[in-house]
Amino acid sequence: MPALLVFAAAGFAGFSALLPVVPLWAVTGGANEAGAGLVNGVLLLATVVTQPFVPRLLSRLGTGRVLAAGLVLLGVPSLLFLFSDHLNWILLLSIVRGIGFGVLTVAGSTVVANLVPRAQHGAAIGACGAAIAVPQVVLFPLGPWMSESVGFWAVFAIGTLPILGISSAPQLARVLREQTAERALQPPTEPTTTVNNTGTGGRLLLGSLLGPMLLLGGVTLAGGALITFAPQMSSAPAATAGGLALLTFSAAVTRWGVGGLADHYGAQRFLWPLVLISVIGLILTATAVENPDATSILLFLAGLILVGIAFGGLQNLTLLLSLAAAKRGQYGTASAVWNIGFDLGTAVGSVLIGTLAAGLSFSTALLVAAGICLATLPLALRGKPRYPRADI
Repeated sequence: MPALLVFAAAGFAGFSALLPVVPLWAVTGGANEAGAGLVNGVLLLATVVTQPFVPRLLSRLGTGRVLAAGLVLLGVPSLLFLFSDHLNWILLLSIVRGIGFGVLTVAGSTVVANLVPRAQHGAAIGACGAAIAVPQVVLFPLGPWMSESVGFWAVFAIGTLPILGISSAPQLARVLREQTAERALQPPTEPTTTVNNTGTGGRLLLGSLLGPMLLLGGVTLAGGALITFAPQMSSAPAATAGGLALLTFSAAVTRWGVGGLADHYGAQRFLWPLVLISVIGLILTATAVENPDATSILLFLAGLILVGIAFGGLQNLTLLLSLAAAKRGQYGTASAVWNIGFDLGTAVGSVLIGTLAAGLSFSTALLVAAGICLATLPLALRGKPRYPRADI
């Protein structure tokens, strides 16, 4: 776990620093709101396209190589942004970083699932989520401030931090190999079955994963939009920095705390309150930014806190539900589908909110996002899903 936490913190530090800043770099080069939204949209589209291939890469190339490659692709292009603020150059580098992030996300959550017993998945996901969230708490608000006060070069330098996580990859691969060897020597606790991710078995698994993926997509649409556009929708830079810090901090606390609760009480009962919290948070934020020249700071901060609570809690719970639907040999598939939901929601939020804001206003765009979140409520209110019995 220590190696995993170092890996996750380094990888997401580089990602978090640049997520709200690269759109600002595009605006510096002459892009409008729609172009700025396209930056993170393209980044996450490349991520989503990459993610389905990661489980196969893990089985063919090994965990260590795949983790290291993802970190290189995510971190190395960061300094290359300094060569140009032209939108086409920014989009090209965003595609490369998106491929690296796609590898990082699927491989990372697959490693989490394999490192600990199923009964402790919630706590492990929470701990890993906290390691991811700590750099987000610091860097989401710090990045825009540094770009204006120090210079974009300082943020792009921070964006190379994923390279530092490469040292953890061999250790994680070694531990997983040792665990696999130990399990092979132990007598099976239930009849041996062959895991098949194709055909009927694969379709049943994907059907079980669809609900959690859509739930996650609704809240990440909201979170991604706020992270991308908070610096542009708020007229108070201090409120922007504080709001982003509160959003990521509340997400970190909820993602960490809800894991243990879900292990004891089940994940399903916590879903619908978090969906409603995200809707209320978006409505408050939309009200706060209704006047572009006079942001209502208290409403703005309250809205971002509520969205952060839902953002963090639903990340943990939906991943927990996704892993519960899968056998050990299917963790890679479950991780890929969950990450696709996360990043597709964030990408859609970035592009949709940017496009609506360019034609209408940020306030109207956020109300549309609230409506999309509300549409996922029936999924959260469903009875406990019946998953096929999985190995422990």
